[in-house]
Amino acid sequence: MEIIKLHDKTFTPLITEEELHHIVETMVREVSFDLDEDEVPVFIGTLNGSFLFVADFIRKFKRNCEVSFVKLHSYIGTKSTETVTQLIGIHEDLTDRTVIILEDIVDTGSTLGKIYEIFRNKNVKQLKIATLFFKPTVYRKELPINYIGKNIDDRFIVGYGLDYNGLGRNLPAIYQLTTQ
Repeated sequence: MEIIKLHDKTFTPLITEEELHHIVETMVREVSFDLDEDEVPVFIGTLNGSFLFVADFIRKFKRNCEVSFVKLHSYIGTKSTETVTQLIGIHEDLTDRTVIILEDIVDTGSTLGKIYEIFRNKNVKQLKIATLFFKPTVYRKELPINYIGKNIDDRFIVGYGLDYNGLGRNLPAIYQLTTQ
């Protein structure tokens, strides 16, 4: 892994591709263990950042499942606007279904708050949150997160679906901004 430049910012390696695959495999085992054997969960990814995580997760999940997506937006550049906008919503009937949100990263919890709001009236059996990355030092909500892949410091990251102004999503590893 080497230092990369995206637009006007420089990023250094943080998490290797191999470590990412191990984190995802561990999360799949944890989720599988918690589900009833005959249960068919609905995994819902939050676009755009989670698309690679969702793809890898469901390929490793060896039981029946359904997959859908919501598209939420809250970042401009490297900063969260704290305002979460829903761009694409859920249209499936989720009544009495176990829904597991596959989130790329939880920092302040604003997006997570919007997720709970969206699913409040969907009559789900249970709603669980699985986030690949979690920034505990900036989390400001008291909403439950059921599965955490890896705790990270409050640094802006790119790669594996996460971007900086549209670039970096295709990187197979995670890079962190060198200066905030």
